[in-house]
Amino acid sequence: MAIKLYNSLGCQIQEFQPLKDKQVGLYTCGPTVYWYAHLGNLRTYVFEDILKRVLEFNGLKVKHVMNITDVGHLTSDADQGEDKLEKGAARENKTVWEIAQFYTEAFINDLKTLNIIMPDVLVKATDTIKEQIELIRELEKKGYTYKIEDGIYFDTSKLPTYGALWPNKMELKAGARVEMSEGKKNATDFALWKFSPKDSKRQMEWDSPWGIGFPGWHTECVAMAAMHLGLPFDIHCGGIDHVLIHHTNEIAQAEASYGKIPANFWLHGEFMLIKTEQSNEADKISKSKGNIILVSDISKKGLNPLAFRYLCLTTHYRSKMNFSWEALEGANNALLSVYTKIEELQKSGLPKTLSPERQKLLEEFTADINNDLDMPKALALLHETLKSSLPPAEKYALLLEYDKIFGLGFGNIKTTIVPPEILAIAQERQQARQNKDWNKSDLLRQKIENLGWTIKDSSQGFELHKN
Repeated sequence: MAIKLYNSLGCQIQEFQPLKDKQVGLYTCGPTVYWYAHLGNLRTYVFEDILKRVLEFNGLKVKHVMNITDVGHLTSDADQGEDKLEKGAARENKTVWEIAQFYTEAFINDLKTLNIIMPDVLVKATDTIKEQIELIRELEKKGYTYKIEDGIYFDTSKLPTYGALWPNKMELKAGARVEMSEGKKNATDFALWKFSPKDSKRQMEWDSPWGIGFPGWHTECVAMAAMHLGLPFDIHCGGIDHVLIHHTNEIAQAEASYGKIPANFWLHGEFMLIKTEQSNEADKISKSKGNIILVSDISKKGLNPLAFRYLCLTTHYRSKMNFSWEALEGANNALLSVYTKIEELQKSGLPKTLSPERQKLLEEFTADINNDLDMPKALALLHETLKSSLPPAEKYALLLEYDKIFGLGFGNIKTTIVPPEILAIAQERQQARQNKDWNKSDLLRQKIENLGWTIKDSSQGFELHKN
């Protein structure tokens, strides 16, 4: 059954065919490890995990490469401001290396918590400085670079195809995207190599043919992809915010240096939105807006982190997703309900034969996931399957097949199912504790215990155990 994906390069649904028989090269943009990944970031990683699972479900072998940006990502798209890692080090009074290591480990833990399959290759920008310098030298030889006071820049006017990823052949005039840095020839020109500041000492800097400094953010992905996947490769993914600048600049460097667009398919996940107390308007989740939520915040409210993964499945990856705690609690209750039914189905074991009805449902599921990862429709089919007349054993086997894509842990349900009414009392008690209303907190604890449960407070919130 054909896999159809929306290719941002051309803005249309296309049938996916790998460049090599049954092998897929997949590159996904990783985190800048100066702070925790928030749920808006992690929605993108969930979507990319679903894509990878769908490819493998269809019998394809995927080589997945992800970068770790531990240098070169500045606080401004105009290639100005502080390096985010240097800024994080100053904030926490640590070295940049300590900051990078700590938040890389935190990111990996978040991936594991959300059942996101680890990349085959996880590579740091600081481990590929040599390759990035070689790429910049190649661009220099071909006449695409120029030097100004703060670094070496790519001259986008030299590349007629610049902006191939932009929808509707859009054009950016000076000042439309960013403020013009002094000496830049064009608003869209970007830094390849930044010189270290003369008035301060950076912790991360390297010698180069142009002077002491560090690579620009957009160069690392091209160097890494070429090194680990070769060019072109099959699919490049990231958030929708990468389209106009980061991925556009990756394409520019690859075309200029290698004469090739890096990937045949470009897939982008939409923003996750959240309403704040300050505004009734939903806005994207970002650190700069102060509305971020972390995976650890989910546990602190006594919810299963996989409820967030379930919630992501309810919205197509190319649609904006509205987040609220009420929606997450609803997803948590829905997931617990599914777990409860699966625990009952497990008692029947696995079937020895494949019925026509089960085969038909599996084909319908495959058609949904292969149709540009239509997870809302696939999730609806899950609930239809639970209500179907299939024998319990066949139903259970089918759900295990579905979960190869969903990643919700249907085959390994270890935690005791917490009824929604118990969870609601525990959350009310948690709020009472935060308000320092200890009398109410004690009364609610007693109520939980009277209903046959024990609540244990922890640094992550609370844990509930059946007596």
